[in-house]
Amino acid sequence: MRTKSVDSIETMMTKLHLEKVDFHSLFPGEHSPLESIDLFLSEQIRLKGNKADEIRIKRSGMPQLKTLEGFDFGFQQSITKEQMLRLSDFTWIEQAYNIMFLGPPSVGKTHLSTALGYMALHKGYAVSFLCLDELIKILKTAEITASSRRKLKYLYKAELIIIDEVGFLPVSKTESNLLFTFIAAMHEKTSLIITSNKGFSEWSGFLGDEVITTAILDRLIYKCEIFNMTGEGYRLKYRKTIL
Repeated sequence: MRTKSVDSIETMMTKLHLEKVDFHSLFPGEHSPLESIDLFLSEQIRLKGNKADEIRIKRSGMPQLKTLEGFDFGFQQSITKEQMLRLSDFTWIEQAYNIMFLGPPSVGKTHLSTALGYMALHKGYAVSFLCLDELIKILKTAEITASSRRKLKYLYKAELIIIDEVGFLPVSKTESNLLFTFIAAMHEKTSLIITSNKGFSEWSGFLGDEVITTAILDRLIYKCEIFNMTGEGYRLKYRKTIL
């Protein structure tokens, strides 16, 4: 049952921009005044942390949640769970190292990059996820559209940027130049996770210029952990049918 005290406290919490709490669940037994304050403030910290996570996830553009626990390391044996867990301390982000997942479609590149992205978000890092074609569009329109300028501004503030599907579609020489400018700006400042279905020898084919390709790869792999993933595509192996 609500009391005048609860109503008064909630009014003050609103004025102080504090998160709402369930007082009956938070204080199930008898507590001293100091214990009650400690419990209340601890709950506020937890709730604000959850809210900050939600905001970071929304801004990041992350796709559907993926986890390392949900990845079938038995099926994809060219990479191990231990390798991924060693990356979960995220010291590599602090040192602006990059990660590249290379391999054919459906071997788990996007799953692993997304799982690392969500883990980084929950650690408090600013993360951004986008496909290469989306990044190119932002770079091409940043001078003429406010939405692209906002997205680019967020990218420059991010601590980890995941660029998915590099190599799936060809880009023009102008677009390759824009991509080089962006990669150069991120170099040794922001960590990148790149997923690509192309080996390095094929990059000049979709980027359309060997000089630009060399310059981009030079910056990407200078401080980088590279995972070459092989095997049959997971979705093809476990495809679902209607009948």
